[in-house]
Amino acid sequence: MHDLKPMTPLGQHEPVIETHGPVTLTEVTDTALASVAARLGREADTAAILASVLGSETPAPARHGGKTLTAFWMGPDQWMVEAPLETHEDLAAQLAATSEGAMSVTEQTDAWCRFDLSGERLADVFERLCSANTRAFTGGEAVRTAIEHLGCFLLCRTPAHISVLGPRSAANSLHHALLTAMRSAH
Repeated sequence: MHDLKPMTPLGQHEPVIETHGPVTLTEVTDTALASVAARLGREADTAAILASVLGSETPAPARHGGKTLTAFWMGPDQWMVEAPLETHEDLAAQLAATSEGAMSVTEQTDAWCRFDLSGERLADVFERLCSANTRAFTGGEAVRTAIEHLGCFLLCRTPAHISVLGPRSAANSLHHALLTAMRSAH
């Protein structure tokens, strides 16, 4: 029997954590992801099912929210759902079981990497990376933007905690861009 050990998107056995000045970057690997898209004519049903699963309203455009399970708006009648990997390793299957044929659900966990930046003056870092107006973030924003020519999502959990989701296949490039901006800003 093989003794397989999971690797992080950066190719390590443990998530990478780095601090420069007042900002800490943390590679996050304990979150399950699944995309949800409403099927034609079932948009209201999908929003109601997703709200029930989240325990709160379905996120509006450019927003994220929820309780144990959270979601962020990706486009018209489309959301990405996040959950603790420990309890929701099969998140896509769990969501599909509640769909009642109203929505299409796709497993996304291994397609994305996530880096959390926390600390003071995060806007100083992000203004070097993208065009998103992070100075105006107050918490709950979900913005799609380009960082180093990569399509990424910024999730403002609080003004001092922003998550960056990008393609897992470009995790090293995204990590390098984030570190370079952190060093430049401080």
